[in-house]
Amino acid sequence: MAEDMNTATQPKSKSKPAAFAPAVDMPKFEMPKMEIPAAYREFAEKGVAQAKEHYEKVKSAAEEATSVLEDTYATASKGCSDYGLKLIENTRANTDAAFDLMAELVTVKSYAEMVEITSGYLRKQFDVLTAQAKDLTQHAQKVAADTAEPMKEGLTTAFKKAA
Repeated sequence: MAEDMNTATQPKSKSKPAAFAPAVDMPKFEMPKMEIPAAYREFAEKGVAQAKEHYEKVKSAAEEATSVLEDTYATASKGCSDYGLKLIENTRANTDAAFDLMAELVTVKSYAEMVEITSGYLRKQFDVLTAQAKDLTQHAQKVAADTAEPMKEGLTTAFKKAA
């Protein structure tokens, strides 16, 4: 009985299936040797030469377009980085101004003095924020122009070469 249990738990070996299809010898056909007329051969050679020429033009245009896109990406990346730095600089200046206001407000002796200090701060900050927004807008427009114009010119030139 112990033997039955051991043999029952052991996996049964699978036999390999016998080859089903017998080997068949296929007849070999000889292909007739044909001479291609010179006109067809010349036409094919011209076609291959034109294809190579067009391939070279397209390859050159693609390389030029890739170079333009790489330069454009570098310009855009630098412009965005500079824009971010300007934002951080503006935030720091605005935060410093707010802390200065708080320091002044701690020392006020009357409500009228608090209103005067707060009103002066708000007028000054309005002018500062207006100037900062103008500066950021000009910077964004410059980055857009520095990015778009060279890309437009470069890609137009590259595609004209390929055409």
